[in-house]
Amino acid sequence: MFTKRRGLVAAAIVASAALVLPLHTGSAQPSTAQSPERTLFEVTATTPEARTKVARTGVDVLGQSGDTLTVIAEPRQQWALRATGLRLKSLGDADAELAALGAADFTDRVPGEVGAQDFPSGYTGYHNYAEMVSELNQAVSDHPNLLTLRSIGKSYQGRDIWAVKISDNPGSDEAEPEALFTCNQHAREHLTVEMCLHIVKRYTDNYASNSTIRNTVDSREIWVIPSVNPDGAEYDIATGSFRAWRKNRQPNSTAVGTDPNRNWGHQWGCCGGSSGSGSSDTYRGTAAFSAPEVARVRDFTNSRVVGGVQQIKSHIDWHTYSELILWPYGYTYNDTAPGLDATQANVFQTMGRRMAALNGYTPQQASDLYVTDGSVDDWMWAAHKIWSYTFEMYPKSASGTSGFYPRDTQIATQTARNDTAVQLLLDYTDCVPRITGRTC
Repeated sequence: MFTKRRGLVAAAIVASAALVLPLHTGSAQPSTAQSPERTLFEVTATTPEARTKVARTGVDVLGQSGDTLTVIAEPRQQWALRATGLRLKSLGDADAELAALGAADFTDRVPGEVGAQDFPSGYTGYHNYAEMVSELNQAVSDHPNLLTLRSIGKSYQGRDIWAVKISDNPGSDEAEPEALFTCNQHAREHLTVEMCLHIVKRYTDNYASNSTIRNTVDSREIWVIPSVNPDGAEYDIATGSFRAWRKNRQPNSTAVGTDPNRNWGHQWGCCGGSSGSGSSDTYRGTAAFSAPEVARVRDFTNSRVVGGVQQIKSHIDWHTYSELILWPYGYTYNDTAPGLDATQANVFQTMGRRMAALNGYTPQQASDLYVTDGSVDDWMWAAHKIWSYTFEMYPKSASGTSGFYPRDTQIATQTARNDTAVQLLLDYTDCVPRITGRTC
């Protein structure tokens, strides 16, 4: 995407659309002079291979609902989308739809001034960066015996990337199994910040009154990183209108931004599951870990190797939307691959399905959606044998770009919806293979 807003809308559409109109291919690319700058499409793609074909056109995949992907396509991408031979249905101008979300609430605001606009009416329950930091500091003040807060480094624009440790003895590095929760790799996925804040509150505010939570905190060390991509998140709301921005804010040779979840080191750029074009919403960066935010989470994860043993045993990376639970590998359709044998794949599948039975999401291997390379789950497992999952949160499907922006009335319900799934993973964090009856 060459404009500031292009990449944001495209990623919101692919996840929920199904193609209805037959494609008309020809020998020349059709004129787009009369077309919207970015157009929403529903694409009918019934197999992982078909969905991967869509993703490889460079469109912004927003979500999936059954056999339908919702995508945003720039004029130059629409020809490639039609050339897939899949059935398409145009939903109209993506930017017009995006601008309509909360547009009436921004009439008195100054475009471009970060911090002045914030979320519009109907979304003010969401935390911007400053409010998130304030919330974390308040939690430490309220629960100094359960929480510590530290920066694990800076974003491209110099914002701190904050990590919370929850433990009955947070100031000490105890010999207890650790779990990691990361949120907001993708900027527009603001509900994930609320998910991480909810985890912090749940395992501290309820410590004294809930024996399950108390036993968990007493026997685990829980790490929470509420915003991996704070620059992108702030940019998404800075103008007084949602931008559907996905990437970070690091300039590249042709545009701005690297997709953090295509920038991880395992099988980076290997398999057509990311883009080498700087304008794409799935741009993988110039090299693995070239995005500073990704490098800082990598460094933190590497730092948890103590005495040659990785202390982090389990991990969830939170995203929106489509209500899915995904596990490695994303770069190959095969259930097994180097570093992931059949026994380990069965553990991933069993835990994923058990968690999905608790929150109502759909469980599947990541590549069953479509192939991705350079993703966090693949790296966490390949580099450290951390049992790593992606949760795609509410809604299950959406019309157009709205899936990334559920009203704030949904925050409490949709974060609490994951309580039992989170607890299940924490229960087994000492030995995740126990979920299949195995020992560690």
